[in-house]
Amino acid sequence: MKNNMGSIDRIIRALFALGVGFLYYFDVITGVGAIVLGIIALVMLVTAFIGFCPAYVPFNINTGGDK
Repeated sequence: MKNNMGSIDRIIRALFALGVGFLYYFDVITGVGAIVLGIIALVMLVTAFIGFCPAYVPFNINTGGDK
């Protein structure tokens, strides 16, 4: 697995996941919406951590700068 995410992309994904976590913690989002957003946030956090996004591969996207 080659990294295909740049640092700005990774930071944005981590901030999104953190934001969803705060919204859930303070009961702003609840129910099915909270579950769906939680799953998306978890995927975003994992991809930010490892630096690889599988959804970028079919479209040949690389935000890391080096190919």
